[in-house]
Amino acid sequence: MQTTRRDALSFASVGVLGASALALGAWSEKAAAKLTSLGGKGPAIEGPYLDLRTGKGNQMAYARIQGDTNWGQQKYFWFKGYVNAVRPGKRIEDLVGAQGFGAIRLIQRPDGAIERLCREIIVYTDLRSGEVLSEWKNKLTGEVVKPVHVDNDPFNYLIEEYFPLPPSFGGLNKEGPPPKRPPFVLPWYQHGDWLDMEIHIHLAYPSALQPDKWPRESAGPIAQVSEYFAHSIRAEDMQNPKLSTVDYKGTWNRVTPWLPWMLMGQEQGYCLYNTFMGTTKNLEEVFGRSVLDYAEKHYKKYFEAPAKWTGEPSLSSLEHYSRTQKPQPAKQ
Repeated sequence: MQTTRRDALSFASVGVLGASALALGAWSEKAAAKLTSLGGKGPAIEGPYLDLRTGKGNQMAYARIQGDTNWGQQKYFWFKGYVNAVRPGKRIEDLVGAQGFGAIRLIQRPDGAIERLCREIIVYTDLRSGEVLSEWKNKLTGEVVKPVHVDNDPFNYLIEEYFPLPPSFGGLNKEGPPPKRPPFVLPWYQHGDWLDMEIHIHLAYPSALQPDKWPRESAGPIAQVSEYFAHSIRAEDMQNPKLSTVDYKGTWNRVTPWLPWMLMGQEQGYCLYNTFMGTTKNLEEVFGRSVLDYAEKHYKKYFEAPAKWTGEPSLSSLEHYSRTQKPQPAKQ
């Protein structure tokens, strides 16, 4: 289903899902109605524990997927895959590996809203060895560049009975709130023993990296980004009231401008992320030692979710890059 920017829902603004992602956006009421479990059949849609046709049921379902409703207990999510180059008239090429994880902690507010507290990282890796890259020869330009890995601290949002307000993207998105917030009902489908749920978002908003200031890093004045999150959950787990958290497996895909550190400028084309994603109790079951050793050395605190809501802005990777990096000099 195609959506406009006004009809968009985002669960990550890719640092890592924001792996994202992945800040909450908003559906218009019209778009939300189109995604209310259309075609969904089976006992796990209606209960007996959670009614996935209601905002309240989805609030608790999504909270148990994202984190643990044993409030304060943290949970890991991960993703692992590749970044491809897509150029007009040319075959798609593998560029780098993309691996990342985040730690999430849930806190319930007195009014019933649930705080999702998160830290997350992405590291870019060599396609053959899986080693974290400290430099990379851009096969599209022949230039050796320095990868800028992604570390989002924090990446927080609220999980409520209603779809949330539009993200601000560091103040770049000037769109106001919808006149009425629709119930938080996600597009669930049951296939045998499994529940499936897919969310996607298509955005185009002013880039934090404008070409006049960032001629080598910026792909253009508009950041055109799409993200796709597919979740599969065991139906019996979703409807088990004894479980405070529910594991999922799935995929995360992202269409995005050239990564700024690749120094592609306004060259035609874009990047495509293709990754698996899921949850785990042990990151060593997912990642090799090279990635974990690098993370322990450079991103030690990211193994622990934030303890409290601070009100700091949750930025996407482009906004974060614009605040932490400097424009590179013109190529000689």
